[in-house]
Amino acid sequence: MKPSLSPSTAAMLTLAPLLWAGNAVVGRLISDWVPPMTLNLIRWLLAFVLLLPLAYRVLRRSSPVWTHWRRFIVLGLLGIGCYNALLYLALQTSTPINVTLVGSSMPVWMLAIGALFFGVPATRRQVAGAALSIVGVVVVLSRGEWGQLLALRLVPGDFFILLATIAWAFYSWLLVRTTEPASIRNDWAAFLMGQLVFGLGWSSLFAGAEWASGMGTPIVWGAPLLAALAFIAIGPALLAYCFWGIGVRRAGPNLAGFFANLTPLFAALLSAAFLGEAPHLYHALAFALIVGGIVVSSRR
Repeated sequence: MKPSLSPSTAAMLTLAPLLWAGNAVVGRLISDWVPPMTLNLIRWLLAFVLLLPLAYRVLRRSSPVWTHWRRFIVLGLLGIGCYNALLYLALQTSTPINVTLVGSSMPVWMLAIGALFFGVPATRRQVAGAALSIVGVVVVLSRGEWGQLLALRLVPGDFFILLATIAWAFYSWLLVRTTEPASIRNDWAAFLMGQLVFGLGWSSLFAGAEWASGMGTPIVWGAPLLAALAFIAIGPALLAYCFWGIGVRRAGPNLAGFFANLTPLFAALLSAAFLGEAPHLYHALAFALIVGGIVVSSRR
């Protein structure tokens, strides 16, 4: 399928960052209630249960998933086992401004990994779009005051979110390098279930290592945590992965990478909403720059 950006594709690639921004905000709020690797495991266990009625056929012995197990074990590692676990781990030690700043390098990693590992060179328009998009993110993070950026101090969490961003870039490119049959590829629930089957193994391994190393802390159960778990399992897990997977296959990883830069903008707006602060002029400027980057990179 030739990459294209239809209104429905743009909507999907916009809703995914919105849900992931909510995931970052909620993940920060519950960081003291549940360890990061354990949170990632619980999130995907809930998603597995919710997805089971739609994709139980994937678990049958005759399923193509078992034939293509090498592909799904890698997708499960990068998308299920690593990305959100590293994100939650980063939120334990890093500030939201640092995490989103490092995460804003997503378009650059998309272009670089595509050129180096998948034989897809970046065009001048894509490079220009990446520059515009990153400037928009910097405007959000600096709140229109460049002194905010000069005060940044790197911590271990910044390294974890960098690893998460690189893992997600590889994951997104692998989405369009399809080898599985259309019965799996064109059914988002079956495709995600194929990743979950192996991703839960990786998530369990990482959570077990967390507790074995003494880094695990007692989980603070209660209604707020249960509500947060329900949100991240339904929204950022199931719906966002569905939207992103379809959007990447339609538009291509390079163009989709620019939409990922909407995440810090949405995170800033959601944080402002929770804090009761009105949006500022720099939010509008950042939105214009990020969307400008998307438009420039998507023009033929």
